[in-house]
Formats: sequence, C-alpha cells, structure tokens
Amino acid sequence: MTDTPAAPEPSATAPSATAPIAAVTIAGRPVGPGQPPFLIAEMSANHGRDLGRALAMIDAFAEAGADAVKLQTFTPDTMTLDHRGPGFVVEGGLWHGRTLYDLYGEGSLPWDWHPALFERAAARGVILFSAPFDASAVALLAELDAPAYKIASFELVDTPLIEAAAAQGKPLILSTGHASADDIARALAAARRTGSGEIVLLHCVSGYPTPVDQANVSTIPHLARTYGVPAGLSDHTLGLGAAVAAVALGAVAVEKHVTLSREVDTLDAAFSLEPAEFAQLAQACRDAHAALGQPTLSAQASEAASAAHRRSLYVTAEVAQGTVLGPDHVRSIRPGHGLAPRHLPRVLGQKAARNLHKGEPVAWDMLAPDPD
Repeated sequence: MTDTPAAPEPSATAPSATAPIAAVTIAGRPVGPGQPPFLIAEMSANHGRDLGRALAMIDAFAEAGADAVKLQTFTPDTMTLDHRGPGFVVEGGLWHGRTLYDLYGEGSLPWDWHPALFERAAARGVILFSAPFDASAVALLAELDAPAYKIASFELVDTPLIEAAAAQGKPLILSTGHASADDIARALAAARRTGSGEIVLLHCVSGYPTPVDQANVSTIPHLARTYGVPAGLSDHTLGLGAAVAAVALGAVAVEKHVTLSREVDTLDAAFSLEPAEFAQLAQACRDAHAALGQPTLSAQASEAASAAHRRSLYVTAEVAQGTVLGPDHVRSIRPGHGLAPRHLPRVLGQKAARNLHKGEPVAWDMLAPDPD
C-alpha cells in the first residue's frame, strides 16, 4: 500500500498589496490606516496571581490612556510538560534555571478570574481581550464574548490554534517574533480558512528586553505592503522611542508590557512600563500620529501670526526722488510687508519715483517708470 501524499502547504509568497488596506474593528474601535494608534497594555504575568492587582492594573492603564488591556489565557499544563529534560529548563536570561512548567504556573492567570476582569474593563471603558494558548482557552474566551484574539509570537506556527481562534469570527492579532516569511504566510492562510479575514500583524522581536537597535521598526510598512493587512508593533524595548518611530512609519497598533511597579518582583516587570510611563507613551504615540497629517505645501492656520516675519525688500536709507537705487538703499530684511526678495535684481538700478524713507516696505509704485 502506498502512502497518501501530503497536502501542499500554502504558498509562503504573498503578493504585494495593491488595494488600500482596510481597517479592522475591535469592540467598535476601528484599527487601521488613518486611525489613531490602538494602544494595548499587555498585563502578561505581572498580575502576580493576585486578583486585586490584576483589577488595579485595568484601572491604572485605562486611566493612563490604553485603548485595550490584554491578558494571556493558559495553564502550565496547556503550555508544556512538568519535566526537567533537555529544553524544559531555561538557559540564560531573566529566568535562567527555572523549568517552563514552573514559570508558566507562576505566570498563569486563573481562569475563574476572567469574568471579573472583563466586567471591570467594561466598567472602565477599556477593551479587554486575550491571547489563548490552546483550544480550551479559545472556548473560555468565546463564552466571555472576547472582542478579539491575540496569537503570541511563539504560537504563530500553531496553525490549528490559529484556526480555532479565527473560527470565532472576531479579529485576530498575530505577533511575528521569530517568524519567517513562510511562517507568516502559513499563519495568514490558516486564519483566512476559518475566520473573517480581519487580521492585524504585529512586528515583534522576541528579546526580553529587545535592544532598541534591534527593533527594526521599518519592518512594519513592509508587513503591511506585503500581506495587505494593517500592521503594528509588539514592543519589548525598554523606552518609548521604538513605539513612536513605529507610529511615524504607519503602525496601527502598539502593544507594550505593563506593570503597576517594577519594584514588585513579577515575572515580566523588568521590561514593563509603569502607569505614568505608559501615559507618556500614549501621548507620544498619539502626538506622532497627529503630526503625520497630510502632504501639503500650503500655509497652516498656526502660521498666520508669524507670516509677517518673512523677509522682504525695505528701504534702508533716506532716498531722494530720482536717485538710482543701489544696495545701500534697498535690502532684504524682516518683516515681510515689502516686495519678495526675489525682485531685488529688478529693483536695483531703478530710480526712486518719489522721496523714500528709511523703513518703508518697497512697492512697485516707488519706482519711476522706464522712459518710452
């Protein structure tokens, strides 16, 4: 008996986007080109398995200007095995020597907290959604009518998980840390097989933290052009600069880890923003978006008061009628009520039509007409 050939995988080569990129809508909030950046406060493991702290984080980051707070929905058993064999113990970095099972146990958000967190977010007017890590987490979030689903970078290769989340018919946000072009194309194909097609890609570098010179935020417009979907940034750098640069390059969303205080020893606190810092990020990103505006070479309303300070031609000495005007008589200076400086060559060498006085703006009727 011969083996049945495996079905071919989706092509990893996506055509460049030619049509305008459409926004997606998350809980009524459009996320896409031309919209203010969608700012996501990533709670991650910084709840420290303290429900009071988790609720306080929703309060604090709603106040700090987040559009959304993001959770992670998993248990240690849905993430890994309770095992100390090769690959199951972290080597290097913040969590050196700890088993994956232990870490995920410490970082997991108890499932029975989810209703209270969704209720608090609704009361504070902030969107709440989560990253599920297996089908049971998707089912829990579906029961809570989660408005979107996030697929974490390390799960981008888990196409069955992507299909399960996409099948809920809500927007998907896909992070791309470690991902190749093939990985991204396969993930998008999986999402589109079962979902609505409302997808946001987040450029991500999965360094904890990421050095700012490795952020490579210029990837963001490349993702949008290549895959024809809105693109943003999942940012693990320590500062604000990468996020602001990303928005200037067209990022439609920025996700940043947050904590109430880095003094509290929760798993991700070391590379997370405190509320006041997130508020600065939110303002800076929104200012960056507002500053983009539209290409224009016309004067803006705010320039009206200073328009008079442009340079123009002025009489700089007392001049008798009939005097041939030279550089000692007329110069380009501020303010801007005289002829434009480009006319200086035409003015010099002309005769004064009348007595001219120092400080007069030059006008054409000051010049004697050329004789016929």
